Amino acid sequence: MFSRIGRIRNATEVLSFSRPLHKCEIVPPTLECVRSLTSLNCETPYNLCFLRHGQSTWNRDNRFIGWTDTPLTEDGVLEARVAGQILERSKMMFDEVHTSVLRRCIRTVNLVLMEIGQEYIPVYKNYRLNERNYGNLVGSNKKDMVRKHGVDQVKRWRRSFDEPPPEMDNTHPYWPGLDPRYGDMLEKIPPSESLKDTMARSSVYWDKIISPSLREGKTVLVVGHENNLRSLIMKLENIDEKDIINLSLPRAVPLAYRLDENLKPKPRADGSLDEATGFLNGTWLGGDGAVAKILDRDHDQVYDTNVTENLELGTERDSWRNWTEFAIGKPAPEMKAKGCVAGDDDLSKHLSKMKTKVPKIP
Repeated sequence: MFSRIGRIRNATEVLSFSRPLHKCEIVPPTLECVRSLTSLNCETPYNLCFLRHGQSTWNRDNRFIGWTDTPLTEDGVLEARVAGQILERSKMMFDEVHTSVLRRCIRTVNLVLMEIGQEYIPVYKNYRLNERNYGNLVGSNKKDMVRKHGVDQVKRWRRSFDEPPPEMDNTHPYWPGLDPRYGDMLEKIPPSESLKDTMARSSVYWDKIISPSLREGKTVLVVGHENNLRSLIMKLENIDEKDIINLSLPRAVPLAYRLDENLKPKPRADGSLDEATGFLNGTWLGGDGAVAKILDRDHDQVYDTNVTENLELGTERDSWRNWTEFAIGKPAPEMKAKGCVAGDDDLSKHLSKMKTKVPKIP
C-alpha cells in the first residue's frame, strides 16, 4: 500500500505551500457550502482543475508520442506524486476525474488520488481525451525533426491550430489500430490531427460530459495530455486561433480555475493573466515563475539545436530524487512504474525549480 507519508515540516518548508484555496471553514461548513464530496469553495460552485500527466518514456527520450501508450518513468511517478502533494496542500477536493485511455494519464490519476486521499471518487476514461495523433511523426525524435524540417515547420506541426503533421497509414509501426483497445473503432482512428481536429473530438466530451458535471456544482479534475488540454483551454479561455501556437503546458503542474455560472473563467485573485503564458485566467498551483522556467526548458529541449544534452536527463537527478523521497516518502515496491526497466530512472530536473509559494484562490 502506498502510504501518504512525508507530511513533514520539511516538505512544507521546501515546497513552500500557501493556505488552502477555499475561504470557508471546513468544520463546521456553512450551509451554502455543503455539497457532497466537493471542495468547500464559497466563492463559486464551479471549480475545475487541469493536470498534464507525468514524464513518460518518450517524453524523456524527446520523441513524438501521440496515441502510443508509453508508460510513466520512475521520474514520472515522482512528478505525479508531487502534483498530488500540491493538490493536497491546496485542499481542493474533487467529485470526479476525467482522463484518456492511455496509461501515462491513468497512472498519473491513480498516483494523484492516492496522494490526496480520494481514491474513492469516479474516474472516467475516454479516447476523446487522448493526445493528438502526430501522424507520421510518431516515434521520431523532435530535435531530429527540427534539424530536418526547421524550427518554424515543426512548431506549426506541434502548436498551430489547423496544420496537421504528415499522415500515417496502417503500415506505420505505431498505428493505433494495432492496439486492441481500439479494435471496435478502427474507422475513428485519425491518420493525423491538428489542434483543430483534436478540439473537435475533445469538445464533444466537454459538452456532453464535463460541462454538465460542472453545472451540477461538481468539482472536476481533468488529467490529460498537452494538446488535448490545450484544446480544452483554448475553448474555455476563448484564445484566438492565431495565438494558440504560443501556448504550451508543463507536465504535472495543476492549473486551477474558478468558473462563473456560464462556465467562463473568473479572474485570478490579482486580476491579471498568468505570467507564465500570458493567456490564462487559471492559477498555476506551482507558481507562475516555476512554470515559466519549465516551459523555457521544454522549448530548448525541442527547438534549440545548439543544446546537445538531453535536458530530461539533467545533472541534478540525484539531488532531486533524494529531496523528493525525503519530502514525500519512498514509494512501496508495488508502486514502481510499470514498464520501467533498468536505466528508466533518469530524473528530469525541471520540478526542482518549483520551490515557490502556491498562489491562493479566494
